[in-house]
Amino acid sequence: MTQALLIRGGTVVNADREERADVLCVDGRIAAVGADAAAQAPAGAQTLDASGQYVMPGGIDPHTHMQLPFMGTVTADDFFTGTAAALAGGTTCIIDFVIPNPQQPLMEAYRTWRGWAEKAASDYSFHVAVTWWDDSVHADMGTLVKEEGINSFKHFMAYKNAIMCDDETLVNSFRRALELGAMPTVHAENGELVYLLQQEVVKMGITGPEGHPLSRPPMVEGEAANRAIAIADVLGVPIYVVHVSCIEAAEAIARARARGQRVYGEVLAGHLVIDDSVYRHPDFATAAAYVMSPPFRPPQHQEALWRGLQSGQLHTTATDHCTFCAGQKGMGRESFTKIPNGTGGVEERLAVIWDAGVNTGRLTPSEFVAITSANTAKLFNIYPRKGCVTPGADADLVVWDPQGSKTLSAKTHHSKVDFNIFEGRTVRGVPSHTISQGRVVYAKGDLRAEQGAGRYVKRPPFGPQLEAADKRLKATAPTAVPRG
Repeated sequence: MTQALLIRGGTVVNADREERADVLCVDGRIAAVGADAAAQAPAGAQTLDASGQYVMPGGIDPHTHMQLPFMGTVTADDFFTGTAAALAGGTTCIIDFVIPNPQQPLMEAYRTWRGWAEKAASDYSFHVAVTWWDDSVHADMGTLVKEEGINSFKHFMAYKNAIMCDDETLVNSFRRALELGAMPTVHAENGELVYLLQQEVVKMGITGPEGHPLSRPPMVEGEAANRAIAIADVLGVPIYVVHVSCIEAAEAIARARARGQRVYGEVLAGHLVIDDSVYRHPDFATAAAYVMSPPFRPPQHQEALWRGLQSGQLHTTATDHCTFCAGQKGMGRESFTKIPNGTGGVEERLAVIWDAGVNTGRLTPSEFVAITSANTAKLFNIYPRKGCVTPGADADLVVWDPQGSKTLSAKTHHSKVDFNIFEGRTVRGVPSHTISQGRVVYAKGDLRAEQGAGRYVKRPPFGPQLEAADKRLKATAPTAVPRG
């Protein structure tokens, strides 16, 4: 039986244009966009009035951690509750992370995460972290790209004695990613410096959450970003830097791009609007709720991030949705080094960025679409299936009410976490409806998420690049000087 939905009277916003147009969705795909869409609607099609509203691609969050085992506990949101919350906020696809333990085969970890994700309510994909190196990792990366539709690999430059990559692993993994047409991504913080500074801060008697940003100053992030970018430059591989939080890392990306290097930067919604004063809150539970890495920064860094998004030097927005409740955060009551790192935001991202970006004139609606969906789809090779309102694309859409408002709160959000980092913030511009696979899954406060309705999205590799990179390496290699 044909499933059809006609969205009438709205203004369609893509990353490159706005136009008054109706949108017809048939059997999970966009069938028509334009004045003649209604004429093509089959009998019995459901109709949704979008008058006075925008019709945009559903958000794609390129950085989430659902059901993640981390720092001795497991995140509060699993793949169902996390993706249901995402749908309530207008996000219709997430890219989560498979994170193998050191020495764990990548394929084994991948199969575990795929099993957990079967309950997802929205579409989903994965980055796979490389946390160690040997020949089996090299082989598994090939299987993941060629057979499983993985085209990005994550590298943690932080978390010493856990999942941190050394430079040897970075080089080997970056090189293998280039062979396979995959994108290396990095969490850029110098893990050795963080480990040292954590010990120094604790020795000073600072054990509460206020010690967290002291142990991870901006230059720790800047150094790691510069190092990863330099390695990528030598190898000729593109690189994507996750959760850029500070001037130092943003400038490292801008400098590299000015040289013509393919470097891409991601910004978290939280880093755009929250500053480091939260760590000095007198209540431990409140301050601890904001502990994530990189930490929230002094206000001047927020303006740099906005300017990066405006200028195109930074490209995507995410949440790093990684939720721990107060009881879990309490594991670090005696030392901030033991507070599980992570905050929420998968439901709030679009509204926060619209309110702080579009409503202030920092972004146009088309730029908003670019940084919340289209750029992610392009960078991870699922455009225009995702990230675009165009015939043939997946019918993953958000109907956006620019005059609607709400006050963000843990009392009303759909995540299982008991704290909202945007608590009390009133936003103007909210989703009135979310459409996933052509079905209305959220309508004016009514969340209709279905467990298991989400699909795994394979992401094909990029074109072969190794031969050209080899030529560049050979051209710059030092010439041996004969002895004798």
